[in-house]
Amino acid sequence: METLLAELRACAEPTRLRILALASRGSFCVMEFTEILGQSQPRLSRHLRLLGEAGLLERSREGANVWFSLPATESGPGSLVRALLARLSDDDEILAADRRQAARVLAERARIATESFQRRGAAWDEMNALDLPAAEVQAALLVLMPAQVGKLLDIGTGTGQLLELLAPRIESGLGIDASRAMLALARARLARPGLTHCAVKLGDMYRLPIADGSYDHVVMQMVLHYAEDPEASLAEAARVLRPGGSLVVIDLADHDNADCLTRLAHRWPGFSDERMAELCGVHLTVPPSIRISGPLEVRLWAAAKPSLVSPLAATAAALEHAQ
Repeated sequence: METLLAELRACAEPTRLRILALASRGSFCVMEFTEILGQSQPRLSRHLRLLGEAGLLERSREGANVWFSLPATESGPGSLVRALLARLSDDDEILAADRRQAARVLAERARIATESFQRRGAAWDEMNALDLPAAEVQAALLVLMPAQVGKLLDIGTGTGQLLELLAPRIESGLGIDASRAMLALARARLARPGLTHCAVKLGDMYRLPIADGSYDHVVMQMVLHYAEDPEASLAEAARVLRPGGSLVVIDLADHDNADCLTRLAHRWPGFSDERMAELCGVHLTVPPSIRISGPLEVRLWAAAKPSLVSPLAATAAALEHAQ
């Protein structure tokens, strides 16, 4: 009862309700909240701290900025927030004005992010850069994914395109990327209606800021060929998968295109099915890949994490792999 009362007290203030309503549309930093709500930073920082302490907002630091969003799960404090927001009228003049201001801020965020990438000359859309059949790859991914995905993690999310593609099927989605500029573009993409159950966070694929067994499905698209240690990154992906969950790896088949290693700085010239099975080791079971032809062949591997593995079986498998 005390926990519930604390959560209700944290909500019971007009500015905090406005903050929660905005957070239901996506992630915002303190500076953006001050611009939308027209209040001072110290005042808003206090409101954000109280909401965070009550578990009604999640915070994620990236450099100088801290981003705030609704809890990813719809249980606990997340369910209370969503129930309260559902009772707010869409015709409320204050909330309508906040939404208009938020739309302007989000448009400016997208413009800045895009200009930043243009200045840096980053080839962020690698599928297009390599003239790969992106539409066919997406269609194959949709075939692999179940109609109800549950919780999805996209490692190396880039601009958040896969989260947008899979959004209608997932309960909640999180994208991880090591590039702040990429995350700026992803946030701009995911700020649109129907995508507020998806979020992004700064993170390292070798040290994911996620608890063991947290996700039903993990996706890694065009990421592994950049990894200095692909085996370690796959082991980390397997760690955050629940038993029985699946990891979909989308990457290039093994090739001899030297331009990928020089101009695009790929660390590895693609992967064969045998090499992928070797990299996944004892963590995941890897069936034969789905192959998509193009200037360079793209493959999709749908690896599964065993539902139950006894300590004895795991040890035996590890010894066999070591030999």
